[in-house]
Amino acid sequence: MPKTVIVMPAYNAERTLVKTLEDIPEGLAHKIILVDDASQDRTVELARDLGLTVFVHEQNRGYGANQKTCYREALKAGADVVVMIHPDYQYDSSLAPHLVDLIDKGYFDVMLGTRIRTRTEAMQGGMPWWKYLSNRFLTLLENMLTGQNLSEWHTGYRAYSRKALMTIPWERNSDDFVFDTQFLMQAAFLGFKIAEIPVPVRYYDDSSSINFVRSTTYGLTTLAMAAKYFFARLGLHRSRLFLPKPEHEA
Repeated sequence: MPKTVIVMPAYNAERTLVKTLEDIPEGLAHKIILVDDASQDRTVELARDLGLTVFVHEQNRGYGANQKTCYREALKAGADVVVMIHPDYQYDSSLAPHLVDLIDKGYFDVMLGTRIRTRTEAMQGGMPWWKYLSNRFLTLLENMLTGQNLSEWHTGYRAYSRKALMTIPWERNSDDFVFDTQFLMQAAFLGFKIAEIPVPVRYYDDSSSINFVRSTTYGLTTLAMAAKYFFARLGLHRSRLFLPKPEHEA
């Protein structure tokens, strides 16, 4: 069985952390790491009481910066597979073993839990209509550019092999939400195998979700990243985002 480390990028997750942990199958994780991005509630105290390994950002540094700390610490812990689960109870954590198994058996390097198997399921799960439409548009564009055939590029439920994390230069990515898109484009550019499984999604008041303004900013930065990918693939622009990490950085 691979050494599996679950990482949780957390911000104000006090009310949903326990429910999220209860969904994780017993024995799956060798370690659970929670990185707190300067929460205003008791997320840190609760996580420590629950026995998690906790790292704290004294100032809010952003979703991408949170993930950077997550992956850095997971690799230090010797992870073979790293699973990112948001501690806001939006995604069904009980399906994590399927993500791990497909990576462990060598079928794929990156596994995603997609929220969009059908439009009906996504909307019934509570996804706002404007978020669904923007997700569909951006995913179509990203698939066309990269040659992938994913149903969703913007899920936060992901698993990565150690090799992917040691090769993809994610430390060079944004500290904001576009980090996720950058990571997948880097994985596609460098030839890693990406796949997905459908997962139920739950939108509650306690679940984290960026608002319309932040979503618009995210969409524009995603389009900018798509342009960088396009020109890099054509050889018209050389970007450090698409260069594998040197051995001394890995």
